[in-house]
Amino acid sequence: MKRSMKLLPQISLSILVALSLKPRHGYEIMKQVEEDSDGRIRLAPGALYSAIKNLLDAKLIEEVPQADERRRYYILTDSGVCQLQAELEYFDITLQLARRRLAPGSGA
Repeated sequence: MKRSMKLLPQISLSILVALSLKPRHGYEIMKQVEEDSDGRIRLAPGALYSAIKNLLDAKLIEEVPQADERRRYYILTDSGVCQLQAELEYFDITLQLARRRLAPGSGA
């Protein structure tokens, strides 16, 4: 039996991808998400911190102490890494299926 999975909202997934590189503070996350999406996703502070709160509550990320006490830095937890891997696997399978269906001669 296949395990069911609840997919994350696009903003949350984008934050996990940004944090997969290194610990980051909020502004760095916003800039990395914008860069990763080629400018298609521009996070407002309210949306960013709402998503961060949800990711913290779900224990997918955690705050880490830094020398710069003015900023809060976040990293992926082990659960966050597993969630990101599961999401990427899902999208990879979905992409392969869509490409097969759209290939010439596939009957789509």
